[in-house]
Amino acid sequence: MNIILIEDEVKTAKALGQLILSIRPDIQILSYIQSVDGAINYLSQNDQPDLIFMDIQLADGLCFEIFKNVEVISPVIFCTAFDDYAIEAFKSNGIDYVLKPFSRESIAQAIKKAGELKNFFQRNKKNLPDFDYLLTKTGEQTGKSSFLVFKNNKYMTVQTENIAYFFIKNETPTIMTFDKLEYQVTQSLDEVSKLLSSQQFFRINRQYLVNFSAIKEAEHYFSRKLILKLAVPTEEKLLVGKDKATLFLSWLENR
Repeated sequence: MNIILIEDEVKTAKALGQLILSIRPDIQILSYIQSVDGAINYLSQNDQPDLIFMDIQLADGLCFEIFKNVEVISPVIFCTAFDDYAIEAFKSNGIDYVLKPFSRESIAQAIKKAGELKNFFQRNKKNLPDFDYLLTKTGEQTGKSSFLVFKNNKYMTVQTENIAYFFIKNETPTIMTFDKLEYQVTQSLDEVSKLLSSQQFFRINRQYLVNFSAIKEAEHYFSRKLILKLAVPTEEKLLVGKDKATLFLSWLENR
């Protein structure tokens, strides 16, 4: 596996490189890069590596400027001291988000995840659908634009774009709007899910169906789960199970 390290602190970059090689001696580190401009130049002029380790705050700005200036096709493991950029990171080819000070265990787990994803796509390459076609078709299917609800002896419509999430409350499917208003719906969450754009809404678990626009950030949680923070808070912790975490992050990235 060939990798590059994008990190502006030389000592940190060298320490990370040594740690990676102690975990996987077969890995070849092609380059250490300290800046946004350096990364853009390297990725523009060389074959892209199998994997990139990338800090977020670099010497000349945030790393996300790299993605605006060059097409990055390599998966990225973000290694940073800041937990404020998780959503944007996973939209930028991120497959893991490791907080500094990183440990041997966290780096080993990130490398393992990268290998598992690569092996999965290699094994299933022949059976994978035409994603360009699917994305085109999905883009055409915008989903249901509104829901008819009944409240205070009145029928009214709630625009889908104003819905932060659907959830189960007292065993009843319920709408929560961005204005923090609640409305019951007659359809089950399974039925609602089929009516909505799969680009805009994700079934987090059996209890919640969430609008992308409502997601403020995602953080790593225990047992390889993710915990979400929404623009309209939920009463309980909103967790994405480890079995759905990779699919959820892929959804965030490929909208």
